[in-house]
Amino acid sequence: MAREAGPTPGWKKKLPFLRWSLLRMALTAKRQLLVHWQAGDGREEKLARYVLANARPGDPGDAIRAIDRFAYEKAFLINVGDEKGQILDEAVRRARPKRILELGTYCGYSALRMAVAAPDAQIVSIEFNPANAAVARRIFAHAGVAARITVVVGTLGDGGTTIRVLRETHGFGPGAVDFVFVDHAKDAYLPDLQRIEAEGWLHPGSIVVADNVRFPGAPAYRAYLKENEGRSWRTTEHPTHAEYQTLVKDLVVESVRLAATGPRPPEPGA
Repeated sequence: MAREAGPTPGWKKKLPFLRWSLLRMALTAKRQLLVHWQAGDGREEKLARYVLANARPGDPGDAIRAIDRFAYEKAFLINVGDEKGQILDEAVRRARPKRILELGTYCGYSALRMAVAAPDAQIVSIEFNPANAAVARRIFAHAGVAARITVVVGTLGDGGTTIRVLRETHGFGPGAVDFVFVDHAKDAYLPDLQRIEAEGWLHPGSIVVADNVRFPGAPAYRAYLKENEGRSWRTTEHPTHAEYQTLVKDLVVESVRLAATGPRPPEPGA
């Protein structure tokens, strides 16, 4: 296997805004990211090939290293990244979860980090784009964690189809979810949190972590948690930076459930 050498001191280039990779993605963001949730230039498939060629098989930590290196040296990625990934790691360790729900698999980076931080957890990750799901599954298999991470193609807002799959196939029920990571379409953050609440999947002490709350921003989600601070949620905001750079500020929001969720109302169209 042709494996590149490890990171050098100059590896972490913190100004990706100067790179054509990011500029090209920005130019196609509205059409590609908001509709397809891919950059549109094949970088996700290139990432899969890169990880399989440069990360040790059966080593999720080395797969994380390879993805970070790809994002710094080859093409900018929209996963949580290394700086914010450490905040996610710490939250997962505090939760000590057995079951994790992720909203937004992308190429599998954050699920890998959670699998390392919680080696006894089962992770179910929801991904809108089937091509992204396929990339993530290949990376999980190479990293040796495919038995612990299940990717479900769908969305929680698809009229009840994905929620029924989680209930009937994956055993999601009252109080079953210990940890949720939210990193998908920003306008879906709040409605999807409310769907999770309505299902009753959380229990007191469940932790929900959301990325990109400041940039690109999820103001309705943030306002909802502030309105319910001390009643149903206790929230900590972690100031940080958008992925793979230090110019744009961001927030990772960590919220602990204080009260059990109520009964589930009928899903529209169910």
